[in-house]
Amino acid sequence: MSRTRLEVFSDAVFAVAITLLALNLAVAGPGHGPLLHQVADHWPSFVAYLISFATIGLIWINHHALVQNVAVVDRTLALLNLVLLVFVVLIPVDTATVAEYLALGGQDARVAVLLYAAAFMGMGFSFAGIFEWTLRSGRLRQPLPKRARWKARLRFGVASVLYLAAVAVAFVSPPVALAIIAAVPVYYIFERLEVVGSPAGDRQQ
Repeated sequence: MSRTRLEVFSDAVFAVAITLLALNLAVAGPGHGPLLHQVADHWPSFVAYLISFATIGLIWINHHALVQNVAVVDRTLALLNLVLLVFVVLIPVDTATVAEYLALGGQDARVAVLLYAAAFMGMGFSFAGIFEWTLRSGRLRQPLPKRARWKARLRFGVASVLYLAAVAVAFVSPPVALAIIAAVPVYYIFERLEVVGSPAGDRQQ
């Protein structure tokens, strides 16, 4: 499989996933109260949308940077990439679920945020798997120096730790768990990283 084929297919999945996020933003429409009230009542949809859009957007940027540096695409990388895309495609579904149940509170809200956090956690770990694959000799056109590898692992590992924390906190406080999930893209937007990729959007220096 060529690198271009892998990237084009992945880009298509990212594009569809990020577009589907907007479908849940529509309000009920005329006959369901003043528009301003409908928009205000719809706040979980807008919050979940912003978090999901930022995270998918950053992982897309990161995925592009990493794949561009790949020297060879083998079956293992293709399968690891499919695992990543499994969780990317789940994000719009879980985003809609959070938007539907968060404001209701109770057990359903906890389960909704738990599923949401689990999707991001799966995405983070699957991207970590791709990153580990790239560390083998001959797999990158510009390999990451060995002295920088653990530093890179620690930096992109922040996302996985936060997602794990969100999964645990979701059982107690869904809003706090959602805030933890939201902190991940914010962290990677402002954190300047020296590696080619991270599970939530490193930037090259």
